[in-house]
Amino acid sequence: MSEKFYNKTYTELLLEKENHNLWLTLNNPKTSNAISIEMVDELVSVLAQADMDSDIRCIILTGAGKHFCAGGNVKDMVEQKGMFAGDSNELRERYKYGIQKIPMAFNQLSTPIIAMINGAAIGAGLDMACMCDIRIGSEHAKVGETFTKIGLIPGDGGTYFLQRIVGFGKAMEMTLTADIYSADQALKMGLLAKVVPSSKLKSTVAELATKINSNAPIAIQMAKRAITHAYRSDLYSNLELLASYQGITQRTSDHYLALEGVKENVSNEFKHK
Repeated sequence: MSEKFYNKTYTELLLEKENHNLWLTLNNPKTSNAISIEMVDELVSVLAQADMDSDIRCIILTGAGKHFCAGGNVKDMVEQKGMFAGDSNELRERYKYGIQKIPMAFNQLSTPIIAMINGAAIGAGLDMACMCDIRIGSEHAKVGETFTKIGLIPGDGGTYFLQRIVGFGKAMEMTLTADIYSADQALKMGLLAKVVPSSKLKSTVAELATKINSNAPIAIQMAKRAITHAYRSDLYSNLELLASYQGITQRTSDHYLALEGVKENVSNEFKHK
């Protein structure tokens, strides 16, 4: 039997499989987990493999060290190397076949993914967090759509994801000002679902993942896909999709087992009346 992908060694990722959860850590703390070509390739590959593994019901994405992800490597930008090498057309190609593979990989996921934001999520780092389904932060979390501060635009898909979380007006403000926001500010704008002390961050996220995992896995995956589909479709086509998904889920063993539990609870409730 071939070695499981989560037991392998990666250049810029750390993986840990725990129960039905995959803890996925961006692992280049010296650069505050800035995105590199190696990280892109490894992340895209791991997400695809995790999504095909029926034993993984939730993915948790975080960053090693003090920060979640600093976005692009500014040093490489200055030196015009790595993913920032070449002329304008080469850069365009590098984006299409490089960092833009990340939003495509996230968009194809059926498995729920939680961003555990332990520190700064800046630029493309914030965009990656926005690609996740839920974001939980510590009191040290801070976020910023800072591309314009260095004369760039969110080339990784940030313009698509951010406004779907905080709204058009706030996304415009964040992008044009390039301001940095605290954890509490991110919580108020709905970017973070919850802010907890750093000492409780991992346990809080693990508890959330356990709650998600306690529900029927096929229904969870289809519900996630249906919500994502609804973002960019009309009511009629979404209802068509929901009818198909409901037809599938209503004939799964998960559904029958859940019904047995409901019947037992109802029966016990009447017995005590």
